[in-house]
Amino acid sequence: MSSGVHIAFYRFVRIDDVAAVCDRLRELTEGLLGTILVAGEGVNGMLAAPSERIDAFIDEAAADQTVGVAFGGITYKRTDYERIPFSRMMVKAKQEIVPLGVDGLDLPSRVDDVAATDVPPHEWRELIRRDDVVVLDNRNSFEFEVGRFRGAVDPGVVNFRDFREYVESHAEQWKADGKQVAMYCTGGIRCEKSSPWMQDLGLKVHQLQGGILNYFKEIPDADADFDGECFVFDNRVTLDTNLRDVGRQRSDIDG
Repeated sequence: MSSGVHIAFYRFVRIDDVAAVCDRLRELTEGLLGTILVAGEGVNGMLAAPSERIDAFIDEAAADQTVGVAFGGITYKRTDYERIPFSRMMVKAKQEIVPLGVDGLDLPSRVDDVAATDVPPHEWRELIRRDDVVVLDNRNSFEFEVGRFRGAVDPGVVNFRDFREYVESHAEQWKADGKQVAMYCTGGIRCEKSSPWMQDLGLKVHQLQGGILNYFKEIPDADADFDGECFVFDNRVTLDTNLRDVGRQRSDIDG
């Protein structure tokens, strides 16, 4: 029996008063564990608690006058846990909720553009097996080593700007070869931020809807396409293709 519920979420939406949103979230998350990042471009976070406390937060945040602009209609990815994922609660203001290293990218105004590139999990398997598709992992290299979709390319990301440089150095050849890009990350946020910029480079980009974790949730035989485990940024360390904590320790992962 699980001891609680873990939720992961993000939303690109314009936030004018980041400090006020942070202050209110600190009140609403009392008694929870996890991290929420807040920036002018949106929110990104993970929380853990007994299910009734998580449900209460979801309802309160959506209806709240201060934070409802970000949390009303937000999508949550839920998994049960046995091992407590976090040791504290932190709400933090940031310049970006996920860094990309591209200046002047106004994500909240581009959400509709990005949505058109989403590929549902049940269509992903066929897409990544096509000869005209480059399967691109949009995560750090150590995450790629822990687990990846079969046939995926590792862009060699150590610093967040490495991904930008890799794409820029390959974009013209991909276009010349008639290649499309099928891109994925853990929960979708990196892909959603990268897609508009890559489209501006003239690339045809598809992104896995909801990321690896959503694929594991929706596809019972995900291990037919995915080798290894998915690294997660909490105390569970990795999840297998059935979303189970396999009991790794941080020392097991070379980061």
